Amino acid sequence: MLTDEMVLVLRDQIRSQLDFSGAVTDEELTRNVEQTVFDYCSSGYPLTATEKVQLVRRLFHSFRGLDILQPLMDDPAVTEIMINHHGEIFIERGGTMTQLPAAFESKERLEDLIQAVVAGVNRVVNESSPIVDARLKDGSRVHVVLPPVALRGPAMTIRKFPERPMTMELLVEAGALTAEAASFLQHLTAAQYNIFISGGTGTGKTTFLNALSQFIPANERVITIEDSAELQIRSVANLVSLETRNANTEGKGEITVRDLIRASLRMRPNRIIVGEVRGAETLDMLQAMNTGHSGSMSTGHSNSARDMMARLETMALGAADLPVQVIRQQIVSALDIVIHLSRFRDRTRRVTEICEIAGIAGGEIEIRSLYRFEEEGEKNGKVLGALKRTGHVLLHKDKLHMAGLTLEEEHHGESRESRESQESQEYREGQAIAAH
Repeated sequence: MLTDEMVLVLRDQIRSQLDFSGAVTDEELTRNVEQTVFDYCSSGYPLTATEKVQLVRRLFHSFRGLDILQPLMDDPAVTEIMINHHGEIFIERGGTMTQLPAAFESKERLEDLIQAVVAGVNRVVNESSPIVDARLKDGSRVHVVLPPVALRGPAMTIRKFPERPMTMELLVEAGALTAEAASFLQHLTAAQYNIFISGGTGTGKTTFLNALSQFIPANERVITIEDSAELQIRSVANLVSLETRNANTEGKGEITVRDLIRASLRMRPNRIIVGEVRGAETLDMLQAMNTGHSGSMSTGHSNSARDMMARLETMALGAADLPVQVIRQQIVSALDIVIHLSRFRDRTRRVTEICEIAGIAGGEIEIRSLYRFEEEGEKNGKVLGALKRTGHVLLHKDKLHMAGLTLEEEHHGESRESRESQESQEYREGQAIAAH
């Protein structure tokens, strides 16, 4: 059976045999690796033919790939790799965080690997610009922090993404949301509702955005804008992916999310998808959604759907000196639906709330919860519960009607028509009171 310890022992043996005074070809390295593995098996550590092939591949990639990280990149169970410094590596495997027994041989080796990764996406990281976001060839997200900001030495975090994008069907099977809620979101996405996904770090916002994108009609033109490309939209042929660029060593040439949003407006998009908003670009995103680009989507960090509204206000206010009521009106006009994701104590990631932006009441943004996760206890360490309707119906259905779509909504104790009429009347009365 293959183990990380076995790989480390053999890797050290191979390294001691290599002549680094000249270039080592792939063929020479492969022969050396194969001979070392065969000798190891002959010395009392029998492996099957399949295990030998896997071991040779892992050892080869440890030199030609991401060094000691390559076996972790090849392991589909590993979702995150966290390097605190060259001698301390933690991984998340199956939702559990553990420390890896392996370590880089030196700080310089880790620095070399970081420079190779960053150079692969035409970015620069050094002491004068010690923080950078990058990505690997497989789409995995990389975040690097160098000294003097990182006090213990170079730090790098790699968030892996599955080779095949997560689909909504798989999320339903995993219990992230119900089939009913998924069908509801499918209708809203097809009808071009503007959707915002909120949640904490590691709750699966990008994964959910990828899954939601499969409901975008194939005949639309989509522009994606990200700091580092992570989205894997494969259901749309007419797709343009844009990525920001850091300033060069002279402090010039920076291209921000705000720049890309403005550029995308001249590219005739049906939808604009902003991977994540963190600052002043929020205002540009809201303005884009308000200028005919229905069906646009984005994500952001927050503790709840309501908290996300406050964060959007704060970020938009940082872009322009506007009255807060103007910003709130922009948010209400731009956004239709907010989906909030949470990570539970059993390490599962689930949709905990689906809300509609109803309008402004009493000077505040009014959000109405349509679906909310209800916890029903715990069994064998697993949180029990499901995403359930709250009793509220979707208030704004104009986009659904324009798309020729309808929702199957059932209500207990009263007809759908009378319920909708009553809620619409209450909403209009609330708006009238707020106006006075």
